[in-house]
Amino acid sequence: MAVAPDTPDNDSDWMRRALELARQAEAAGEVPVGAVVVHDGKIIGQGANAPIANDDPTAHAEILALRAAGRVMGNYRLPDTTLYVTMEPCPMCAGALVHARVSRLVYGAPDPRVGAAGSVFDIVRAPEVNHRVEVTGGVLENESRALLQGFFRARRGVAGGG
Repeated sequence: MAVAPDTPDNDSDWMRRALELARQAEAAGEVPVGAVVVHDGKIIGQGANAPIANDDPTAHAEILALRAAGRVMGNYRLPDTTLYVTMEPCPMCAGALVHARVSRLVYGAPDPRVGAAGSVFDIVRAPEVNHRVEVTGGVLENESRALLQGFFRARRGVAGGG
């Protein structure tokens, strides 16, 4: 992938990489979610959902990407970074974004059940927390949603829409 700044103009490019990672998770039997952390126009961390493979309930794509980025940055704080993820983060992952001081979150599909970046909760922008994350939702939403819906439809053995 060509190096491009992590700006709104390039959000789709970075989200395409997150979608590639989501497809890898799906191929491994995991819920298809992928995430990348970008700093100064470069990916410094990436992750594909792996809680089943890792026997680890915290092995969400966002957490794995944040861990990798922390190793690259040599710090648990990740200022001036953007996290791109195919599905709106859950409360655990949203809390991790706040603690890591991620500057910006870009997600694909909203999560109407436990989304924590504005859909159900808004942990990343809550006035009670000591850091707020800028949020852009709906980037490549249709692709992200289709991937998730296809995965769950196949798991349930249901044909057709829904």
